[in-house]
Amino acid sequence: MSGQHVAILGAGHAGGTAAALLRQYGHEGPITLVGAEPIPPYQRPPLSKAWLKGEADADSLALKPLEFYAEHGIDFRPSTTATSINRGAKTVALSDGSNVDYDVLILATGARAIALPIPGADLAGVMFLRTAADAEQLKATVGPGKTLAVVGGGYIGLEVAASGRALGAEVVVLEREPRLLARVACETLSTFFKGYHEQRGVTFELGATAAAFEGRDGRVTGVRLADGRLIACDAVVVGVGAAPNDEIARDCGLETARGVVVDLEARTSDPAIFAIGDVAHRPMPIYGRMFRMESVPNALEQAKQAANAIVGRPAPAGEVPWQWSDQYDLKLQIAGYAFDVDEVLLRGDPASGKFAVFHLQGDKVQSVEAINAPPEFMMGKQLIGNRRAIDKARLADPTISMKEVAV
Repeated sequence: MSGQHVAILGAGHAGGTAAALLRQYGHEGPITLVGAEPIPPYQRPPLSKAWLKGEADADSLALKPLEFYAEHGIDFRPSTTATSINRGAKTVALSDGSNVDYDVLILATGARAIALPIPGADLAGVMFLRTAADAEQLKATVGPGKTLAVVGGGYIGLEVAASGRALGAEVVVLEREPRLLARVACETLSTFFKGYHEQRGVTFELGATAAAFEGRDGRVTGVRLADGRLIACDAVVVGVGAAPNDEIARDCGLETARGVVVDLEARTSDPAIFAIGDVAHRPMPIYGRMFRMESVPNALEQAKQAANAIVGRPAPAGEVPWQWSDQYDLKLQIAGYAFDVDEVLLRGDPASGKFAVFHLQGDKVQSVEAINAPPEFMMGKQLIGNRRAIDKARLADPTISMKEVAV
């Protein structure tokens, strides 16, 4: 396929990496990279941390310098989106009125923040955090003397809360579930993070559902809760999850299921079309199921899968999914997913700020959540991948090294 035209829809971490890898792997044909944002592909995780604190900008976060794309024969089309795909003619219609022909198409359209369908959602100051422009708007809004309300107590919400405090703002987190991180982490982690944030001045309202945003002169001034209380604020960040941008795939007849369905090569139901990153609903062989993942490691892995398949290289070795979250001086590293778990085991003391929670199925590790504990993360990740049985008593004993436990 070395001379074929590869079109990539989406210039995020997945799309940008796929374009660079195709050249690295020897693809000689034309590459077109279509991106909705005005800047080239960049790292998104620092948006909720380093960018908000003024420690990073578009240049420092760029995956490659802008000139890389022209130098490597990649036709980068910023501020442009795809509007439809004609699979029969192998063409893509773009928002600027032009069309792009393709031999191979990669969908890297990502996901979008879920908006709350409540009154006042269109008020100025009600924000999301998915793009550099979002981060820049938020950075210009919060600071000393301001109050930031964060709707959603997931990882993005907590990272924004930590950065808001670093900028000097008062922060209140509103979470409709009875605990933080209810859908993505165990109760031990929820309790730990809540206490850590509270010690640094963050206020929490749990079991609190946002019913409306209220404002004055078109700008948000508060969040009205379902129980009638009003939480006054100067800005709101909504972080209640993301939905895959798979409409264009559905419209052209590709198989979708909470994302675009792909195989282990990242290939869709159309052999000429691949889907990677947040938009892909992919196999997870370790767990014997399909799942849509939102993480940088997944974007990189699937970019490799697609690029290898397109140039005819052997498929890369399967990886254990992982992700991370930085809050204050805490680094949370998570390997695997807590699917089909029948026991949760704590290693270390949360009060020390260094511990790990292992999720087990029988005597095998399904996932690990490690706080400031790199050995537990790294060896736990290895145990998830090799499916080796472990001795639970030894795993629970922090005086025994993780290397010894793994052996």
